[in-house]
Formats: sequence, C-alpha cells, structure tokens
Amino acid sequence: MMKYLRKAMALCILLTLVTGVSKGQDAVKISIKAIVRGSNGEPIKRAEITYEADNIVVISNQSGMFSMEVPDKTVLTVSAAGYKSSFVIAAPDLKQITLTQEDRLVPIGFRSVDERELPLGVSNVNVSNLFEKNYMTNGLENMEAFAPGFSPGFNVNNLWGMSTSLILVDGVPRDISSITANEIDQITFLKSAAAVALYGSRGAKGVILVSTKRGTNSKQKITVRGNAGVNVPKRFPEYLGSSEYMSLYNEALTNDGLAPIYTPEAIYNHSGGNPYRYPNVDYYSSEYLKSSYGRYDVVTEISGGNERARYYTNVGFNSSGSLLNFGEAKNNGTTNRFNIRGNVDMQLTKVLKARVDASAVFSNGGGVNTNYWSSAATLRPNLFAPLIPISLLEESDAAGWAMVNTAKLIDGKYVLGGTQINQTTPFAAIYAGGNNNFVQREFQFTTGIDADLSGILKGLTFNTSMGIDYANRYNQGYRNGYATYQPSWTTYSGSDLISSLTRWGEDTKSGDQIIADSWYRQTISLSSQLNYNTSIDDRHNISALILGAAYRQAQSQIYQPVTNSNLGLQLGYNFSHKYYAEFTGAIVRSPKMPPGNRVAFSPAGSIGWKISEEPFLKSLSFIDNLTLTASAGILNTDLDFDEYFAYESIYTATGGNWFGWNDGAGTQSFDSRRGTNMNLTFAQRKEISLGLQGSMFNNQISFSANFFRNSITGIIGQNNVLYPNYFTQGFPSSSFVPYSNYNGDQRTGLDFHLNFNKRIGEVNWTIGASGTYYTTKATKRADIYTYENTYQYRQGKPIDAIWGLVSDGFYMNASEVAAADGINQAKPAFGSTLAPGDIKYKDQNGDKVIDDEDQVYLGRGGWFGAPLTLGLNLTAKWKDFTFFAVATGRFGASAMKNDNYFWVNGSDKYSSVVRDRWTEETKNKASFPRLTTLNGDNNFRASDFWMYSADRFDLSKIQISYTVSDKLLKSKVLKELGIYVAGFNLLTVAKEKEIMEMNFGGSPQTRLYNLGIKAMF
Repeated sequence: MMKYLRKAMALCILLTLVTGVSKGQDAVKISIKAIVRGSNGEPIKRAEITYEADNIVVISNQSGMFSMEVPDKTVLTVSAAGYKSSFVIAAPDLKQITLTQEDRLVPIGFRSVDERELPLGVSNVNVSNLFEKNYMTNGLENMEAFAPGFSPGFNVNNLWGMSTSLILVDGVPRDISSITANEIDQITFLKSAAAVALYGSRGAKGVILVSTKRGTNSKQKITVRGNAGVNVPKRFPEYLGSSEYMSLYNEALTNDGLAPIYTPEAIYNHSGGNPYRYPNVDYYSSEYLKSSYGRYDVVTEISGGNERARYYTNVGFNSSGSLLNFGEAKNNGTTNRFNIRGNVDMQLTKVLKARVDASAVFSNGGGVNTNYWSSAATLRPNLFAPLIPISLLEESDAAGWAMVNTAKLIDGKYVLGGTQINQTTPFAAIYAGGNNNFVQREFQFTTGIDADLSGILKGLTFNTSMGIDYANRYNQGYRNGYATYQPSWTTYSGSDLISSLTRWGEDTKSGDQIIADSWYRQTISLSSQLNYNTSIDDRHNISALILGAAYRQAQSQIYQPVTNSNLGLQLGYNFSHKYYAEFTGAIVRSPKMPPGNRVAFSPAGSIGWKISEEPFLKSLSFIDNLTLTASAGILNTDLDFDEYFAYESIYTATGGNWFGWNDGAGTQSFDSRRGTNMNLTFAQRKEISLGLQGSMFNNQISFSANFFRNSITGIIGQNNVLYPNYFTQGFPSSSFVPYSNYNGDQRTGLDFHLNFNKRIGEVNWTIGASGTYYTTKATKRADIYTYENTYQYRQGKPIDAIWGLVSDGFYMNASEVAAADGINQAKPAFGSTLAPGDIKYKDQNGDKVIDDEDQVYLGRGGWFGAPLTLGLNLTAKWKDFTFFAVATGRFGASAMKNDNYFWVNGSDKYSSVVRDRWTEETKNKASFPRLTTLNGDNNFRASDFWMYSADRFDLSKIQISYTVSDKLLKSKVLKELGIYVAGFNLLTVAKEKEIMEMNFGGSPQTRLYNLGIKAMF
C-alpha cells in the first residue's frame, strides 16, 4: 500500500508542476549542495540522486554529500541500498535529505520476517554490514558482542548454555569453517524452543543459520579486498634451564630419601659450558622460532543482475605461515586456502524462481612429521644437544669419521644429536624426517525452486531445496628414517673433543610419497514446503507452513550415518500487527530409538503483544516499538547420545582365551556389554521463555531481553547404580545394565542487548552491549554416593560442576606428618608417602581417611559458556574515518591447573612455577608443594589448591578505517577506495592472565596486526 501511495504522491507533484517542468529547458537552474543522511543521522554514501527529465544522476560521496544543477522546483528521486527511495523538490535551501531504512528480511527457519518483528529467542547479526568496519578472519568471531544468548565455551556453538547447536549454511548442515566471513550476509541465532521446533531432533539445542551473500538488481559491482598481517605470540610457557632443573631434581630426590644424581660440576657446566657437551636447550628461543609469522589474503567479489537474473561470485585466497624456523619446517610451514563461490538467482517465469549455489574450497598445509610443541612441553633441557658439530670429532676416531662420511649432515657441519633413550627427537624429525602436507577439498552444491501458486490460491507458494556436499582430506609427503648420534666426550688441554660417536637408527629415504590418514564426509539435505500468507480486511493476517525436511551425513570409518528427518506445521495469526499467536508442531524420527518409539511429536507455541500500538503508548512519540512475547515448547531430541541400536543387548567376543576343561585347550569367552530396553525413548527439552524488545527515539535506542528456563528430561545413559552390583562385572569386563531415560538438567537464564545510535556534532556514534547470564542444575541423577555423604550428590548441583578436595595448607614438619595416622588426624589414602611440604586436606565426613569421599563441589567450569558472558562494541564515524572496537568478558567460571605445566612429578620437565615450592626455608610463603620424583598422588589431584578464577575481560579488536575522499579519488573506474588497520586479541585483563594467554603443548596464542585495502569498481 505504501508503494502505491508514494507513486500517487509523486504523480500529483508532477501534475502540479507540469507547466514548470515542460519549460524546464528554459527555466533558471539552481545549484544544490546537500547531504543525504539516515534516520539516525548517519551519512549515506553512494546514494543516487536522479533528475529523470534530463537523465541526470549524481552519487553522494563517503560523507553523504552531493552537488548538482537542476531547474528550480523539479522533482528529484533519491535512493540508496538498504534505504527506501524518496522524492524531494529541488530548492535553493535544500541542505539535507533523510532516508529511512527499508524493511530487512531476516531468515528465522524455513521463512523470513521483517527485522522489526523477530520472534522471541531469535538474534540476528548483519555480517555484511558489520564486515565493512570490522574485518573478521572467521564467521563467528566475537559474535557474543552482537548476538545475545551466544556464549563460546569448550564448544564454539553454545546457545543459552547448550552445546551442539546445529549450524546450517544456506540451509545445509555445514562447518562454519567451510566459508569465510567475507561470504556471509547475515547470521541468525535461533535459541528458543519455538524458534527451533521445525528443525526436529538435531536442532533441539539451538540452530545457527548462516546466509551467504546474493546478487542484487543493480549494475555490476566489483570489489577487491586485500589484507596483510603479522601474528605475534602473546606468551610462551616458561621452563627452567638445565642447571636450575638439575639442581631442583636433586632436591626432589633428596625429598624422597634418594641420592642426588647430578654433581655440582655437571650443574655448573650446564649453566654456561660447551652447549654441545652440556646441553641447555630452550625450545622457545629465537634459534628455533621466528618472532612472528605472516598472514595474507585477497578476495574478489563480483555481483549484479537484473529482474531476470542476479549473481554473486566470491574468489578468495589466504595464506598463513608458521613460527618454526629451521629444517623442513622453515620451507614447508605455510597453510594455503583457495575458495570460489557462485550464487545465482533466476526468475524463470512469472511463477517460477530458481537458485543455484556452488562453492569449492581447496586447502593444503605444509608440515613436518612430528609435534614440535608437544615435545617442547615435555623434553627436559639437559637431555641432548639437537646438533653435534663434526669439527669437534677427534681426527684419530676412524670409526666415527666413517659414520660421519655416510651420515646426513645438516648444513654440512652437524650430525643429529640423540641418546639411547631419545633416539628420535623433534629436531631430527624436522631436519631429516621428511615432510607432511595436509590436503583438503570441499565441494558444496545447493539448488532450489520457488513457485508462486497464487493462481491456485492467493497467497500460496511452494519452496524446495536440495544440498549435496562432499569433503575429503588426507596427508601426503615423505617419511624418512634418520640416524641420531650420541657423542662421548673427552678433554685435551682444556678443549672439549668428541672421542667417539654412537649411532642410533639408520638414514633411509625411499623416495616414495606416502598417502595416509584419508577421511571423507558426504552430506545430502532435502526440504520442501508449502507456504500460505493472506490478509483479511488489512487486520487479520494469517500464515501457514507445512514442510518435510531431512538430511544424512556419512563419514569414513563410521558405519552409521547421522540422520535427521521431520515433518513440520506452523500456523500464525496476528491482528493488525498488534496481537500475535503462533503454533509450531514437528513430527521427528530417529533410528536410535527402538521400533515403536522412533517417532515423536514436538509442539511449541508463542504469543506476542505489540504494546506500542495501544492507545495509551501510541501517544508517546519517543517510543517506536515495544513488544512483549512469551513462548513454550516440548522438543524431542536424540542429541548427546551417539549409540545406535542401544535398546538391544549386545554380546561380543573378548578376543582372549581362558582355561578350558581340557588340559592345554583354551576357550574363548563372550561377554555382555549391555541389557535390553525396548522402552527407550527421546530425551525432551521442556521450556518456557519471556521476551521484551523495543526501540525509542526514532531507533536511536534499541533493546531486547529474553528470560528462559528449560529442562532436558529423560537423558539417556547406562546408569549402573540403578541395578544390583552383580549386573556389572569388572573382570572380565561385562555388563547387563541397559541404556535408560533417567537423568535431567535444567538451565535458567537471561540474555539482553542494548544499542545506542546518535549523531553528536560531526561524529556518528554506535554503542552496543550484549550479554548472557545463566545457571544450571542437575535436576535428576543416578547418584552413586552414600546416604551419609549428601554433600557429594551431583543432583542439585550445576551440570558443569568441578569437584575436588579442600586443602588445608601444607604439612609443615615431621610431627604433623606423623600425626596423620588415621587416629590423631585424617590419613590420606592415596598410596603416597607423606612428607613435610605435601598438601593437607580437610576430612569432610570425619572418618579419619582422606579419599574420594571427601571431594566437594568447588565451582563451575563454564564448559558450555561462562555463567556470565558480556560483549561491547563501539563505532565512531567522523568524516572519512571510522573507529571500531569490540571487547568481550567472561565471568563466573573456574578452572583447574591440572596439566603437566603444574603437576610435575617423576622426571617431568620443570616449569617456572616450581620456584615457589615448599622447602624448610620457604615453608611460610610457599605456593607449590615439595618436589618429588615419585608419583605425587597426594598433591597432584583435583582440589581447590589448584583452582583459579577464569574471569577475564578482553580487548578483542580495534580497527581504524579511512575511505579516500572523492576529492582525492577522481576516477570513473575506481568508485571507492579504503584502507584500514586492525589489531586482534590486543589485551587481556585477568587475575590469572599468564595462564590464560599461554598454550601448553600447542602452538602459542597470537596477536594479529593487520593492514587492509578495499577497492570498488
């Protein structure tokens, strides 16, 4: 209706001014210099101002400014992408033209709705717009700052504290890593039960819809973007050097009542002597690692089209280096990725539309045949020298020189170092072990047909879509054998010489390329639906949808593919866009359930009330929109349960022999793995949620908040405690316990967002805040703990609970150790010999024994996202400059220092934390237990001693962009040119910042500093 009103208004203006227009050639022309702005005051670049009578078109610059000469009182048409076209009358005093944003459709699950009418539990991010000021290296980067309810944890796709959310790219289950952020148009996060019901069992824990860019009805546009960046490590683990390690290892031996093995002379020599004879290897030194490595990418986008066909093409390449700076890794450490995408939309007839999308990704990465970072975290610095110089080999050692003459030399000067215990080393593998190249190919194809069936029934349409994906990867390269050499040293006249060499292994090189570790995955997805939309008297708006959808995903070495199929029905009604009601029902099916229980019905519904349309609020001009919503649903799901045919009992051969009745004859046994349960059925997500969303002051302020409580009941598990203990046998391993629906979880929380848009002076400000807070509770558990130890019950505690002992300082002297005899004080039952400097624990149940029955709830692990996730984003635009920043925070979770950086015993490598160990001299200020070469069972176990707060606030990114002014850019071919600089992962503020910025046993975290350029043709 508004479209026709605008046309009628334009016609009236034209008729009124027809005389003046007809004499336009003779009329006096006026000069107009004005600016085009959005309703929030933001300047609109590339707006088209058209005077149709003389076919004059001018384009606004980056500041929204334009100038033109036209006859006085003529009608101008002003249009811009994403805004509604407007008609204005030319006049000398015309200084500003304001455009309002056009209605943006958001995909929310088999349909699209106006952005202003997003239902409860749905968040949307316009990634293509965000990308213009926020260069991203992956699609979900910092999304918690823009999408409330999204909170990354150990699993990246967590919605409302639930993991395993389904990710769909253009409606097909795909990895988010299969596309680049530059290809994405928008991402919709479906969180509530009502929002995901149509996706069946696999979508019951949330759905993330990723839509790629498409062509538009416009002239061809070519955009080229290039980036060059440098990754700088944030922090390396800090390990002790050889002499300090050897001294402390002697101390550990003494603590255990054993004799030291390193002499003072050896310790001294390893601190500064001949590094080949007395190694002191720092795996993180500049000798082996670069100070940084590069990252580059270039992307070309081509889009355009007309009413009959529209197209979008994306061709991209990126490359990333490695920190390793020696041997094969120096020349073979680059990862490359090439992608090409083509999306085409066609209007075949007045009734039929078709869309065809295809993309291919080719990736390969150079590498070596070892895990350097894992070795760096475990190999002690004094074990061996990586390289042995042949110049130090005695000339008289004929046997040694015979080995050298046939050895693989490094730089013509060294042989590879090793020992009898360390015959293979990461250095030798990188120098001489060959190379390994990772190869991956991904192909994605999606097609669909849209049919307008209004000839049969007005408002009736039909859609169908099919997706076929194939991905495979493998490793190829050369795996060479190599020899390492252990020198025997002697000293002549104060000089160290090698008296002999011992060789371990052989240098072999077959020349045959190895193809190994092959993997593939195939996905087939289908969906078809009928849609009906009608309006009665412009007040009663009715919608209906019926669909069938299914997908199948098969992987190599997995016999049973992942399947999902469901039928769905959705009925919606709204009265004058004021009162809303919607019902969704889905029939889901899962082959994991027994016959008779494989099909279930999932109902969900929602209601809404746009309060801002009521008379008592409509008079308040500062309120643009205010809507209350509520929803509820019961969703059946087979997620978090990977077994197929689990309802049937299984017997299997052990593969071993037992004594039989006949002497000398063995008998093979068959053992039971589970019992039968033909009543096994779906787990259920039962949820209620309430929402409030709105905007004020002409959309300068927008906000939303959603409260939710959901319970997942009937979680499937094999709960031994529910059955007599003779149902389970430890040796031989056997069980008659069936899988059953028993456990239950509950999540309660709130998500919110608040955006502020305002032009203040010459600066356009946008400030956004987003957050998610939730609690969890295990509402039902098959607890195995005794009636007396109620403090250990998992039921009633958070589902991400961390359990452990409560520490009570250290044993300070021998008398305290002697008192820990189970009579005077509680005695640890961990098999360790107690000594002063060991951790003392509280006896929770008073039985004078410290064991697992004394473990208590210590805190939340935040495994499904931190209890409180916050995100902030800021945009300030001044003239041709744009400043953008995003920060994220995660609060309320704890973690445990339980890797080998902290839990050092035996002959482990020592990190810097052991400097604060307990000794007689430091016992009043020590923060680490005594050193030991034994197993350390008493000290190195879960307890609050090793707990730390995982609270953190990160300045995730800052980007400054500049668009070259039209005054400087005088080109008819180059329409726009911009440059930007950005910094990623710039700052972490946390009590335990050092731990959070370090990776143990893996490549280090990095800061990325990026320079980018964008050109539009």
